[in-house]
Amino acid sequence: MILDRIALVLVIIGALNWGAVGLFGFDLVAFLCGGQMAVLSRVIYTVVGVAGLWCVSLLFRDRPAGEAAA
Repeated sequence: MILDRIALVLVIIGALNWGAVGLFGFDLVAFLCGGQMAVLSRVIYTVVGVAGLWCVSLLFRDRPAGEAAA
């Protein structure tokens, strides 16, 4: 499903940003959008957070037997 892939890409981007914060103290989203409290930054953080919640649902979905993970 396309929405699953979009959510997964957003979660990966968010994870890379958090990795940069943890390793280097550098928040790329805040840097590009004018700070952590800038409206655009907050929108991006929110969208990534919603994508993370969506990806939680991927863990609990049943797949028919024999269906390959795509």
